[in-house]
Amino acid sequence: MNIRAKIYGDWVEEPLLKAKRPKGAKADELDSIPVPRESRQRSDSRAEDRHRLLNERASVTHDGADYAVELINLSGGGAMISGALKPLLWDRVDLHLGTHGDIECAVRWLREGRIGLEFAHETRLDWSVDEVAAILREVITRSFPDVEFNETEAADAETEAGGDENRRAARHPLIWTGVLHHDYQSTPVRVRNISATGAMIESEVPVRVGTQPLLELTDAASVSATVEWAVGDQVGVSFHSPFDMSLLIDSRPSVAAASWTPPSYLERDHGETEKDDHWKRLTLYELRQELEGFLKH
Repeated sequence: MNIRAKIYGDWVEEPLLKAKRPKGAKADELDSIPVPRESRQRSDSRAEDRHRLLNERASVTHDGADYAVELINLSGGGAMISGALKPLLWDRVDLHLGTHGDIECAVRWLREGRIGLEFAHETRLDWSVDEVAAILREVITRSFPDVEFNETEAADAETEAGGDENRRAARHPLIWTGVLHHDYQSTPVRVRNISATGAMIESEVPVRVGTQPLLELTDAASVSATVEWAVGDQVGVSFHSPFDMSLLIDSRPSVAAASWTPPSYLERDHGETEKDDHWKRLTLYELRQELEGFLKH
């Protein structure tokens, strides 16, 4: 500040602090500011699979033997695993992720010690064969009234099928969905399997282990649960009280699409073949024929 100029009137306002001149930067030009990088990017991370897992373990059953495997990817109806088992293309493999986390799979491809698995598309109902058949019949009758059952040959078909212990529940194309109320939000979920004591669901929104959400299956069927585990987008829950499976009769499941878009890690050419006839879902009419042998009540 010029004191003499201020006393004699020849004074011009000056700022106490002079503005600093920018070093290397220009006003309104963000690209003029250099940002140092600690290291140079060595790969295009945009192409990396966002569902890749680290140090996740699981087990599988193949040809009656159990194997410990590493889970490399798991999301969107499929999984990539690595382990000591030696399956063939389209072999059946049961993947065990945790409590209530059993899911039937088919081998899609084999390459360099890694195995691509496709999940069964229908919701697995873990109940007795006869009870599952009764539920399926009621659901199909209510939701798809144009499908008719012929019960006149039911007893004979049941005799040919053998006893309860030797019969597997009929494959069906039905997918149950629900809403999971958790962490002050409601998330639509897909039910992968369900029993009287728990379920495995698929959720696009992360669910925290240890939380106690409410699983709503229909307007009249809701059950409180505890999250036991979460891997990828698959979540295992245990019910606080036994769930009455007959409540599913009042629900309206959807029918699995004839085609399926696999996750990115199952899309690549790993030697998969088109020989997958035995893995195709049944139509409702094919399901009717499969169930006729169980529906004598």
